Amino acid sequence: MDITVIGEGSVLAAPDILRLHAGVEVRRASAADSFTAVRAAAARLADALRQAGIAAEDVRTVELSLGPEYETYPKVAAYRAAQGVEVVVRDLTRADRVIDTVAGVGEEARLNGVAFELSSPADVLREARTRAFRDAAAKAAQYAELAGRPLGRVVSVSEDVKGGPQPLMTLAAAAADTSASISPGRQTLTVTVEVGYDFA
Repeated sequence: MDITVIGEGSVLAAPDILRLHAGVEVRRASAADSFTAVRAAAARLADALRQAGIAAEDVRTVELSLGPEYETYPKVAAYRAAQGVEVVVRDLTRADRVIDTVAGVGEEARLNGVAFELSSPADVLREARTRAFRDAAAKAAQYAELAGRPLGRVVSVSEDVKGGPQPLMTLAAAAADTSASISPGRQTLTVTVEVGYDFA
């Protein structure tokens, strides 16, 4: 016979990386014109990000689309082309500047939201694991005492980690409050551990 308990440990940490989801979008009468225009706008966006100090390896293409928009099917009203990128901002003091840079590309610019994360979560997870295991051990000791049996050795451990990149409000919502600045706040990383003990 054994005891299986669930322990939980949570740690608050300040994110230090911003992932910005942005891009460009155009509508033109022909597919060729639309694609040419969106590629030109994407080149302007890439150049603006480079001038804002974003390294090439911190920009990743996440969308490239071209397709018709119908007035009434099958009548085509226009062709929509879009190119989206995920931009990693490693210096949060420059986040507002980078966002302003994207918005300044022109009417084709799109801001689709941001997410914050920890660049090195290992230390935070280590502390969360310690808290989770201590929580499980305290529960197991209590159950053993209630059962009138001495607690034995640990026979199994399994872990579940919750947390990671946390989406913030979309930039459209942020724009409603022009005095707002991008703020990472704090992020909770939680470790849940299931520990099995033998009775001694």
